Amino acid sequence: MKHKTYISAILMLGALTMACSKENYGDAPRDWDASATYFASADDKGFSTYYTPALGRVGDPMPFWDAKAGEFKVLYLQEFDNNASMNFHPIWGVSTRDGASYTSLGEVLPVGASVLEQDAAIGTGCCVYDEAQGLYYIYYTGHNGNCTNREVVLRATSQDFKTWTKDLLWALNGPDFGYSGVDFRDPQVFKADDGMWHMVISSNLRFADFKSADLKNWEHVGSFNMVWDRMCECPDVFKMGDWWYFIYSEGYRAPWSRKVKYMMASSWEGLKNCFADPGAHWPQDGHEGVLDSRAFYAGKTASDGTNRYMWGWSPFRSGTTVFDKNVNVGADGEPNWSGSMVCHKIIQHENGTLTLGEVPAMAAKYNVSKELKVMASNGYENGTLTGDDAYVLYNRLGRANHISLKVTTSNNWDKFGFSFVRGTDSKKYYTMVVKPENEWNRKVNFEEEGEEGKHFIDGADGYWFARPDDNVYNVDIYTDNSVVVMYINDVCAYTQRIYGIQKNCWSINNYGGSITVSDVVVTQY
Repeated sequence: MKHKTYISAILMLGALTMACSKENYGDAPRDWDASATYFASADDKGFSTYYTPALGRVGDPMPFWDAKAGEFKVLYLQEFDNNASMNFHPIWGVSTRDGASYTSLGEVLPVGASVLEQDAAIGTGCCVYDEAQGLYYIYYTGHNGNCTNREVVLRATSQDFKTWTKDLLWALNGPDFGYSGVDFRDPQVFKADDGMWHMVISSNLRFADFKSADLKNWEHVGSFNMVWDRMCECPDVFKMGDWWYFIYSEGYRAPWSRKVKYMMASSWEGLKNCFADPGAHWPQDGHEGVLDSRAFYAGKTASDGTNRYMWGWSPFRSGTTVFDKNVNVGADGEPNWSGSMVCHKIIQHENGTLTLGEVPAMAAKYNVSKELKVMASNGYENGTLTGDDAYVLYNRLGRANHISLKVTTSNNWDKFGFSFVRGTDSKKYYTMVVKPENEWNRKVNFEEEGEEGKHFIDGADGYWFARPDDNVYNVDIYTDNSVVVMYINDVCAYTQRIYGIQKNCWSINNYGGSITVSDVVVTQY
């Protein structure tokens, strides 16, 4: 009887497999290289370059350089689709040496075992290693609406980064120092120019400042403003060369504002003074300290002594189809919380201002050349695109791609873009448009183009950057499943989510005037 059951099960499985094969692929295999029509592709489970766990997503990265191990460790809040109502966001982690490939560390610090414990849920924090004590410290937010204070700052220690001990006798409570007991979170620890450890904590429209000589006993030394009426989250403070920097994520819900930004000054005290009148102290970078688009959030940094990198998350999008997801950017409210981990390199310019650039190991990782074929075009001849609806459509991309090219515009007003999820039959496709704001400045917009497209998508645009004097744009675009990051001339970083890139064609477009396209290379891994 058992043998009959097994044989029936095998026959049924075989029939289902054949049915699925016919349903998905038809009787004949698809000729990917010769066709250019739209294909309904989907993301893999788990991302490699822009790390996403196979189950759940990444929230609020907490990177640090582990000098003892000789590697970066990036802790993060682990988000699941089925979080318990009170117990959620344990701290998980990954390790990396180059910001392009990761090894999972699994769960590092669990949430409290009971819904009555202060850290029943965990919020953002940081990790540091104290060589004198031979101890790793994680300072983190304990979040529990059942407790007297909804949010407090807690800590745990470890000698080996494997076994952690929560310090159950220690906590920083906001009301003890005149702060909110509802918002008192995101502790960030660093050494200031007074030689002391400092801890910055986000509270209700104020940053709290504490200091310590030993990472054990903390003294409150004052507070300073946030940016006007905007809650600023995930603070990060560091010195790079002659300048001090304060990274923060502006939690204001307006789509033009909810981005990662920075302030800069010649000292830690000077940084705090910047927030007394933010409008008068924006960095002189032409874009008020904005570092990326709204599709990159909670960015924090770490340095190995040579390079400094920033890790943040790119939010996932909700919807039943690729087309729903690509325009569901949360322009009228918060985008989805959590997503894929994105890493950038910090670029410091001569005047001290910052931009984000590609991680050097990325180009080395994407090292398999892909043949480039023109599948369709309009107004395209010998590398030049001319006219309002000019484009050149290239053959299908893979799961992970690096597109490198040079665009030279004919004048100071030319507008061009890069489209994805585009086929010869597409009535909708998705474009990152490099658009002139005036003769001297550019900005990247996100548009759903095509005869059924919505065109400009509010809440997904970038920030102003200077037009290159020679009108030459060196562009590098990296994709990993639906995560896309574009870099232009070391002055612009633009992160975006575009579902359906893999196994679909892409194009370069021109909108009026003319542009010359050269050195187009596609590599994969």
